[in-house]
Amino acid sequence: MKRLFTIPVVASVLFLGGCIPAIGPGKGDVIQENDDVQQETVLIPEVQLNEQYYRTLLPFKKSASRGLIVNQVYSKYDIGEVEEGLLRLSSKKFNPKDHFFQEGQFIDEKTAIHWLSRSSKFDDGLNPPINDKMSPQDISEKAPVYLAHIVEQNYYVKTGDKKVGLAGISIGLAMNSVFYQRDAAEANIPDKTIQQQGMKMAETIVKRMRKIDGVGDVPITIGLFKQQPRSSIVPGTYFATTVVDKGKDAPSGWKEVNEKFVLLPVASNDNDYRDANLTFEKLKQDVNDYFPGFVSIVGTAFYSDNNFKSLKISIPIQFYGKNEVVALTQYMTSLVLKYYPDNEVEVSITSNNGPESLIMKKSGEKEPTVHIYSY
Repeated sequence: MKRLFTIPVVASVLFLGGCIPAIGPGKGDVIQENDDVQQETVLIPEVQLNEQYYRTLLPFKKSASRGLIVNQVYSKYDIGEVEEGLLRLSSKKFNPKDHFFQEGQFIDEKTAIHWLSRSSKFDDGLNPPINDKMSPQDISEKAPVYLAHIVEQNYYVKTGDKKVGLAGISIGLAMNSVFYQRDAAEANIPDKTIQQQGMKMAETIVKRMRKIDGVGDVPITIGLFKQQPRSSIVPGTYFATTVVDKGKDAPSGWKEVNEKFVLLPVASNDNDYRDANLTFEKLKQDVNDYFPGFVSIVGTAFYSDNNFKSLKISIPIQFYGKNEVVALTQYMTSLVLKYYPDNEVEVSITSNNGPESLIMKKSGEKEPTVHIYSY
């Protein structure tokens, strides 16, 4: 069944069909052209917060497989990045200026559970089979769980004056880098194996997606994500991507994705990020000079194609006076402008009470956005 959304004429706010009343002077709903078209009513927000963010079709629809990520992805950092990283990959194919986002609606919960299972449990399971004769060590060496989670994202475009239609789908495969078993030692999975297994599974998933009602022949973007170990405090990243062209059922070729998150400060013998570490250490020292003994500072730098792109700084504080929070926030704002004038930076100051203040600066901006929370 083809999935089609209809939109009444409304200035800068867009609607579809019958469940939500039209607003403003335009009330004409688009008439369904044939019985094979499934119409729904949606709203498209007028405001796009940032050119890198998609506007989302409303009402918001959760992905059917969304809840599975908590059980399958070990790190809270990976839980966020497996979705955000896929958005970055998708933006290269589906431009946020004229595409609209919706969480995946085609892979339902039952299908996701089956695909994430071993083929010895379900015939369509993508992870390798095991049997009762295999020891925990045999399983770790010969049949670890490679695929931890599947993320689906749907992208729409306007297809007419009052309609939007499906323009493409993105699929993210979260691959384990470490296999954990209750009765056996953890086993590292080689990068080459992760890549081979991920690419093989991607080809299978694309063929299956083409058979799902409503998918049609739209382009499908695939990303392979390498999860970090449970103990990691930085997220993993996507390491390979491909686009399955319109009407095709197999990737035409894979491209490397060169992204990395780096915890600052780094070890003194790590020369790869010496400049970033030196700058961060200077910022830390400046803070400690004026707030001695009160503040610990940790940063997570994001690199793309070996270029420093952004930095998130976390500052958990041990004092709670509002004046001290204001003073620290003001000083940190000046340091952000001093040390990172051309970079995207986010500073989060927290205490036992929760968030205390937030500083956000986009790349190239001269004036950061600063918010001090009140309780």
